[in-house]
Amino acid sequence: MTGDRDNPDREFVCQSDPRTDCVLTASRPDSQAFTDVHLYFHPAATETKYVGTVEIGFFEGATPHAVKPNVTVKPGAPVARSSVAGIVSSTPGTRALTIAIVADSGKTQQIQEQIPVIVQ
Repeated sequence: MTGDRDNPDREFVCQSDPRTDCVLTASRPDSQAFTDVHLYFHPAATETKYVGTVEIGFFEGATPHAVKPNVTVKPGAPVARSSVAGIVSSTPGTRALTIAIVADSGKTQQIQEQIPVIVQ
């Protein structure tokens, strides 16, 4: 999602399923662009704990912003959601949203994705 300081969820940008291209407008000195990243943790047949790191490389700043989810979802529960908002980088280029999460429901499953995000 992207927008302004008052509403970083104003416009849809992309999603993971079905995968769509992620393109954000870069921040400018006279107009900061904001983005809101939503992470969804789905219930499974048994209680599932999601832990790991999500690195957001397209926020303003020299290093990726790290989010460390620690979410437990019970069977039949609604999808759990975590969101983080930030200022889009002012430097054009391709960045990444890097997901490295373990889903543990009695057996573990690695969830690893590197999603390219174009800042233009």
